[in-house]
Amino acid sequence: MPTPEPHFALSPLCHDLLPIPSVYSVAQIGVGYWGPNLLRNLAASDRCRVVAVADASAERRAFASKICPGARLAASAEEVVSDESIQAVVIATPARTHFKIAMEALRAGKHILVEKPIATSVREVDEIAREASARGLVAMSGHTFLFNPAVRFLKQVLSSGDLGDVRYIYSQRLNLGRIRSDVDALWNLAPHDISIMQYLMDDMPPSSIRRLGMDFIQPGIDDVVFLDLIYPCKALAHIHVSWLDPHKVRSLTIVGSKKMAVYDDVADSKIAIYDKGIEPKAVLGERMDYDAGQPPSFIHRTGDVRLPAIPWQEPLKNEIAHFIDCIEGKAACIAGPDHAREVVRILESAGATTGESCA
Repeated sequence: MPTPEPHFALSPLCHDLLPIPSVYSVAQIGVGYWGPNLLRNLAASDRCRVVAVADASAERRAFASKICPGARLAASAEEVVSDESIQAVVIATPARTHFKIAMEALRAGKHILVEKPIATSVREVDEIAREASARGLVAMSGHTFLFNPAVRFLKQVLSSGDLGDVRYIYSQRLNLGRIRSDVDALWNLAPHDISIMQYLMDDMPPSSIRRLGMDFIQPGIDDVVFLDLIYPCKALAHIHVSWLDPHKVRSLTIVGSKKMAVYDDVADSKIAIYDKGIEPKAVLGERMDYDAGQPPSFIHRTGDVRLPAIPWQEPLKNEIAHFIDCIEGKAACIAGPDHAREVVRILESAGATTGESCA
């Protein structure tokens, strides 16, 4: 399956007028739950300099000052966006604010890296894409697992044909705790798994999307969701997310026509390749012809289990390096508007409805 072209590209004119700096002036907006991880990696990068950090909370600003002692602290996103010296903005605010801040930053001429999801509707993603394209700017979504070495390795194995055709994929992202009130379990947890599956399937749009969820703790906010996808190539996908589970599970399994693979993010060996499968067995008939008038017979094949050694690299470090590569025109953005749009389309198509409450 061919890799789709990016939705936008850097304008050559942009490079003619503005020399590429060796170090980019970057600001981060939001230092909440995930923000500190982004800020730490930005501060450690030798390709950018964190000049400002914005957060409405004085406590979080004080926390940010310990990670980036030299950065200017701001109480609002507007203070950062209006600063002409800032070339790129990293947005790590609540999902409902992503679109507004992203559009303001683009209109101010800044490249943006927005924590997932990049927006809460396809319409908003399309507006971000148009604005970025018109201005020759990079708009990237923080789908961190695309920069995980184990996921990259799994993609290589799948693309090589070693697993054969994908028959089905299923994932589980489960835990007990961190219940959200602003989004349900699907919008909170499933963007990771949808992003991984779309990456593995070369961003092929699923032809069928079906959701089953239930709200147990807060009315209207599903705590557990089962999401089923069907791809045009006859591959099935199933995603199970929950913040009410007794076990912490972060796994994805691919069942192929030749082999099978398991990605377990909490295991020491992240990837396991199983040389297992079921194949039809030719049965010789009475008239010396195979399978004529015979019921089907099958062979259960069991071979080796391979645990490849995958050197660890921090995904966020890779993500930020890719963001800067895209700004410099060295790479097509794998987490750009096209990829982000399909993730949001699947989430939006699945809806946010809940099941009937039990009496």
